Amino acid sequence: MGEQAGPRYSRIVAELRQRIASGELAPGERVPSTREITKEWGVAMATATKVLTELRHEGLVRAVPGVGTVVETPGGPGPARPARAAAALPRPVAPGAAQPAAGALTLPRIVAAAVAVADAEGLAAVSMRRVAAELGVATMSLYRHVADKDDLLTRMLDTVIAQHPLPAERPAYWREAVELAARQLWTVFRRHPWLAPAMSVTRPQMLLAGMQYSEWMLTTMLGEGLDPQTAFTTHLTLLNHARGIAVHLETEREAEAHTGLDNEEWLDSQEAAFQQVMATGRFPMLSLVTTGGYDFDLDALFEFGLQRLLDGLAAFLTEKAREAREAEAAEETGARRTP
Repeated sequence: MGEQAGPRYSRIVAELRQRIASGELAPGERVPSTREITKEWGVAMATATKVLTELRHEGLVRAVPGVGTVVETPGGPGPARPARAAAALPRPVAPGAAQPAAGALTLPRIVAAAVAVADAEGLAAVSMRRVAAELGVATMSLYRHVADKDDLLTRMLDTVIAQHPLPAERPAYWREAVELAARQLWTVFRRHPWLAPAMSVTRPQMLLAGMQYSEWMLTTMLGEGLDPQTAFTTHLTLLNHARGIAVHLETEREAEAHTGLDNEEWLDSQEAAFQQVMATGRFPMLSLVTTGGYDFDLDALFEFGLQRLLDGLAAFLTEKAREAREAEAAEETGARRTP
């Protein structure tokens, strides 16, 4: 059977392992990111994440906050102490700000390390102890900068959203403005699979960067004549469309880590059982849809739903405008009749 019989991620791990062993990827050099792996090998983001996780567990690479995943230096810090090498890297500071001491523990470094762990291994892997290990410091030293894990999580959320600000100028047409904000939010969810399940709608975290989306949507919808309550409901509906699809990114990554199979491989493993059920004739319409195979694509699912929501919103705005005109006409008629 050979290598082709193994999980797809194992074959990619083997190839990258060979590149490192041959020196094609030198110590300290960046290895392909998860996004680059998905493009080069045509696999899902979850598969790419598992590839880098496996290489880290083997001690071949390490995650460096603000840089990415790099090849481990022989005899270097190793996977359990990656932050000592990372601490030596220069950190950007604001113009005019004092340069922190080499290796100084700062809030941005703590948050960056936590985000790197979450991006690579999922939110479940983030703990105060794990972040401290990534930075090569004592766990208790983190509490001088963050109150607890919930505080750290809030800062992680705010940080990754702030990295994708909305443009200063909003498109004049409401639909273009809403599409721009919705797609950009989907992009952030895509790049950070842990983000959607970490966000709470019922108990929203205080995210200043996230409020830019609320302000953008409210300004757009209020400009179309909606009342504040309806405008905010519209914002939440569109937010939850993107978030509701994005939560599957993290659950898929967890499932792949648990089973060793990506989405496509898992579906293949269920094919025989599924076809057996379809052969009973109990579900003719479902059988009709799946006979030719269904291309399950979260990006396409998001875009289809977004357009249908916007179609409905367009009809809703048209109806509201008609009602407003009729009310204004009735008011003018009544005023003329009043002696």
